[in-house]
Amino acid sequence: MKLTLLGTGTSTGVPSIGCECETCQSDDPRDKRLRVSVLVEHDGQTVLVDTSSDFRQQALRHRLKWLDAVLVTHCHADHIFGLDDIRPLNFRHGALGVYANERAWVDIRRIFKYVFEPTYFGGGLPQVIAHTVVAGAPFSLSRNLLVTPLEVIHGRLPVIAYRFNDFAYATDLSEIPPAAMKSLRDLDVLVLDCLRIKPHPTHLWLERALAYIAELKPRRAYLTHIAHDIKHARDSRLLPDGVEWGYDGLEITA
Repeated sequence: MKLTLLGTGTSTGVPSIGCECETCQSDDPRDKRLRVSVLVEHDGQTVLVDTSSDFRQQALRHRLKWLDAVLVTHCHADHIFGLDDIRPLNFRHGALGVYANERAWVDIRRIFKYVFEPTYFGGGLPQVIAHTVVAGAPFSLSRNLLVTPLEVIHGRLPVIAYRFNDFAYATDLSEIPPAAMKSLRDLDVLVLDCLRIKPHPTHLWLERALAYIAELKPRRAYLTHIAHDIKHARDSRLLPDGVEWGYDGLEITA
């Protein structure tokens, strides 16, 4: 399985507009963070988790020509507002399966009402085949790619994390409930939310993220959804063996 971190930044991206902090002025490409998403490639399937606000830029950067499915974690703007940019893939390959929980579908149908209740034609609309996922109910995207949706908590909002075989992706969360903890064990790779060093009400921060990693014991862990508080080279010294800051374009073999 090949994983590509297309974006590892928080909702504002890094650098942040108008900011002159050390990270935002950094020349290190690992400190340039588009909005968060990941591409999963395995057994002939290419799967995107979240159509971020920067999806078009990410797709062009990585020469993306095909998707078999889009999985949605939740409907905050930085995770879903790139959905319209699946249209060029539709033009070439037809409708695309999009997977989200029931709560997310309510928001997707509201935000993209013009897709589901079209009132005009011309210019093209995203072609979506809607699938509803249920936490704890696995489904297969191919014979060798099992996907398990898991419910985690983002402040008070239930969000879906996804386990793909022995890889799991859990972003935008402040708490991992017991059921999800049980399903996140025996991982080769865990990509986990970690906004900054100091505590935050709706995201994991460094101490809490590392505590979850220590309990879950994945063989490797990468941190994502990173704000400009974190400077990659400077703050890598804060991480234990087996844990790294993710960065845009990082490819991981699991």
